[in-house]
Amino acid sequence: MLSPHGICLLWEPELIWLHVVSDACIAAAYFSIPFALAILVTKRRDLKFGWVYWAFAIFITACGLTHVLSIYTLWVPIYGIEGIVKAMTAVASVFTAGALWPLLPKILTIPSPFELRQVQAALEVEETKSRDATLLLAQVGEAQRAMRESVTRLTAVVETAVDGVILFDAQNRILMFNPACERLFGYRAGEVMNRNVGMLMPGAANTASGGGARYFATGGEAMGLRKDGSTFPMDLSVGEANQDGEPIFVGIVHDLTTRKLTEQQLQQAQKMETVGQLSGGIAHDFNNLLTVIIGNAEHLSDQLKGRPDLRRFADDICLSGERGAELTQRLLAFSRRQLLRPQAIDCRELLESMLKLLKRTLRENIEIRTSFGSGTIMTFADRAQLESAVLNLALNAQDAMPTGGHLTLSTELASIDEDYRALHPEVASGGYTLISVTDDGEGMTPEVIEHAFEPFFTTKEVGKGSGLGLSMVYGFAKQSDGHVSIYSETGLGTTVRIYLPRIGTGPTPAETLENEVAAPRGYETILIAEDDPFVRSSAILRVEALGYRVVAAVNGKEALQRLRVDPGIDMLFTDIVMPGGVSGWELAEQARRIRPGLPVVFTSGYALETLVEQGRAQANSIILTKPYRNAELAQRLRDAFATATVTS
Repeated sequence: MLSPHGICLLWEPELIWLHVVSDACIAAAYFSIPFALAILVTKRRDLKFGWVYWAFAIFITACGLTHVLSIYTLWVPIYGIEGIVKAMTAVASVFTAGALWPLLPKILTIPSPFELRQVQAALEVEETKSRDATLLLAQVGEAQRAMRESVTRLTAVVETAVDGVILFDAQNRILMFNPACERLFGYRAGEVMNRNVGMLMPGAANTASGGGARYFATGGEAMGLRKDGSTFPMDLSVGEANQDGEPIFVGIVHDLTTRKLTEQQLQQAQKMETVGQLSGGIAHDFNNLLTVIIGNAEHLSDQLKGRPDLRRFADDICLSGERGAELTQRLLAFSRRQLLRPQAIDCRELLESMLKLLKRTLRENIEIRTSFGSGTIMTFADRAQLESAVLNLALNAQDAMPTGGHLTLSTELASIDEDYRALHPEVASGGYTLISVTDDGEGMTPEVIEHAFEPFFTTKEVGKGSGLGLSMVYGFAKQSDGHVSIYSETGLGTTVRIYLPRIGTGPTPAETLENEVAAPRGYETILIAEDDPFVRSSAILRVEALGYRVVAAVNGKEALQRLRVDPGIDMLFTDIVMPGGVSGWELAEQARRIRPGLPVVFTSGYALETLVEQGRAQANSIILTKPYRNAELAQRLRDAFATATVTS
């Protein structure tokens, strides 16, 4: 018969309870460790080597069990069971230790938080340098473009000017006077031959010893004296040569009258352009700051609903930011001073009345279509300027479709919400009347879209476009308290949207709030693929506000990588055109190969009907047309999940 372990302690109460309490504390601590490890591995699915945690948990549990048996054997001699448990503990410990050592080099390669912070800091520095370099290159390119335009204009003036040629000797006697000089000065050649060249300059004929003639011979800008006594500015280019050992001078006389006038106009235009660019740049940067200020103030106000005393300060910050935004609006409107005569316009009637004009104006291989929203669509703007804007856009669309195509004129009621305004701070949120001009032509690159509204910017050949068409549309819309946006994709076409003030009452704030509250929510994980950082940030915030978990990617390749490593992704939300060699369509196809039945929502500036006609999308695709409201976003996401459920 085996004796209980308490006999070895002579049944001393102090020793017995010392062992009991110590073993109990050790066992409790051991049992809590695997419980914590189980929670860690369950919650953090991204942890590498998860099975090692489970093996360690088993080992620790066995260790705790040996201490429980040590308490039990104080009174009951079950040393056989205790030995078996210790043997199992030994096996678990040997297995865990044996598995841990080979993994040690791999574990050591996992970067520490300090190393990750260093890498992140280095990436931020590189990103700042890259951004600064890109900005500098853009500024250099803009300066070169402005310089090329100036040189082109001045060269045109020089090439079209009438130049005169005068030959005179060392005694300043005129030896040759060509017909161009006759037209410039009003003299016939016989009237000036062998006379002092100073007669062609005001006051020079009366100067002593031909000083005026010597001044004439030096060249440069001067005033020319015509036969009738009138003067004109001229530029002299004088060259010296030798004839029979005697110096002679050849003077090229260029009439600067047109050039002086052109220079004044050019200087004025350049001054206005420079001021406009400066004010626009200041307004752009200031609006970025105001966007952050107003956005943070609104967020802070929402967080301080329970503290009305502090919320008032946040509302004051937001109000001041909005007043600052009004100041930037004045800067942006600086150069747009045309006199407008706004009136109530029925947009449906206006577009219908322009159909005959456009059919006569555009080529026969351009098919013109119209699309009207429901109800009466009224706006308040200058009718003549609006017709001119639509005509300008139609002509641009024709140039983008050299082999023919479709031109669609559409109008409807639209709204711009705060999320869209966060990306375009110069636009006021609220209800608008929208007029769109869509073509299925060549489309624009992002670089062209970036400069499309700049004065004198054009992709057309010299002489075929002034580069002022879109600038006029932009200025008219802005001066009318509206907005213009371009959505274009290479090979797909272009849509230009003109937002103008709407006549009529829109939804009340209470109705808007009710719509936002009623927007369907979710809990799934959505992968957002968007290359534009501002659009991506806005989309993430809006999707998260609807209750979803978000995983973000900057291009198609990164999105596919995240889809492979994260099995918890439930939906793909992607832009159609992205850099990196993988478009939204290709991304969706490859994603469904990895995850069959994965719901996909596309975003595009084109409606689904247009994309289907172009063969760029299937009729059952779910496309969210930019810009979109929160309610539209919420409904499209739930529609995609519902469609995927029915299909599966």
